[in-house]
Amino acid sequence: MTYLENLGSEAKKAEAAIRGISQNTKNRALAAIADRIIENAELIIEDNKKDLENAKVNNMSEAMRDRLKLDMKRITDMAEGVRKIMGLPDPVGRVLGGKELPNGLKIVKKAVPLGVVGIIFESRPNVTVDAAALCLKSGNVAVLRGGSDAINSNKRLVSVMRSALSSAGVDENAVSLVEDTSRECVSELLKLNRYIDVLIPRGGHGLIQNVINNSTIPVIQTGEGNCSVYVDKSADIETAVNIADNGKTQRPSVCNAIENLLVHEDIAEDFLKALNERWRGKVRIYADESASKYIKADKEATEEDYKTEFLDYVIAIKTVKDVFEAIDFINRYGTRHSECIVTNDIKNAELFKQAVDAAAVYVNASTRFTDGGEFGLGAEIGISTQKLHARGPMGLEEMTTYKYLIDGSGQIR
Repeated sequence: MTYLENLGSEAKKAEAAIRGISQNTKNRALAAIADRIIENAELIIEDNKKDLENAKVNNMSEAMRDRLKLDMKRITDMAEGVRKIMGLPDPVGRVLGGKELPNGLKIVKKAVPLGVVGIIFESRPNVTVDAAALCLKSGNVAVLRGGSDAINSNKRLVSVMRSALSSAGVDENAVSLVEDTSRECVSELLKLNRYIDVLIPRGGHGLIQNVINNSTIPVIQTGEGNCSVYVDKSADIETAVNIADNGKTQRPSVCNAIENLLVHEDIAEDFLKALNERWRGKVRIYADESASKYIKADKEATEEDYKTEFLDYVIAIKTVKDVFEAIDFINRYGTRHSECIVTNDIKNAELFKQAVDAAAVYVNASTRFTDGGEFGLGAEIGISTQKLHARGPMGLEEMTTYKYLIDGSGQIR
């Protein structure tokens, strides 16, 4: 049995062990995880420093290093996130429907866990804790495979969580980490359908496409966010500048940051001059010829730029004739994640909401709100950009499926 087969086998055994545990036991385990994370903060930070040093040697961008960094505040936030999940209703056992047939059969549709969930993700070590906590609360087993960039942080975090699970009387294999970060190991993981019920990739385009194209396990696609803001001709300039600035600069390395900025040609001069004043060279700008008249561009935007998830202080800007051209652009280049229109035209706002194909569509608000915590879900396993079975932030309810329970009295067909 290979390393991964053994890990998968232990995860499958743990699934059977935790399938029927009570909400109280889950919450006790989550409380222990939150406590142990705080208690081990110094060790976690020390291991994270090793990852940050390696990242610097490997010339990782400043924005991506920020994604990787753990400090006391972020560790406290991680623990608080676990406690928020602990306080949410248990999604398992919800009655989703039911009826009695003419033949007397009584059918109940109930929410049940997905099973063993494999999560493949990059850089951000907070995902390690969020994913494990969400899986545990929803009765699932988590098999975590983070990137090599965060391996020291992830090993420490998973060790802490497994210790907490044991202390709470829960099988520690309910959370496990694939410590082999090689590509060969990922290739084997994608074929582990004997043990893993669903795979959730969370990262950049290359990672997601590799999983989609090569997995024999059902995949829920998450993470890739080529998001846009469209500034309509009726937009309030200050509002539009604030939303564009927040969407690009508040945390550029995350999937709900914007990568494209579309501007109606009638408002382009006033808006872009105001935005240029706000950014003052903070953002590298790729712009079309028309936009370049009003904002200092570093180069002319290309079709490839409009397709790119920069995850950095870089943005592509294009002027458009109307809301229809903006919608066509977004549906062509977007990744069905989060899109925004800034407008005071109710008709255009409603058209945009109806016609844009994305998990989250905003009117006059930043795309940075597409987040499980911000949506009141406690946390999220990722942002699903597909349509089956979940879409948008995947919280506890999205981490369940359902089964039919049928009671009879001897009926035959």
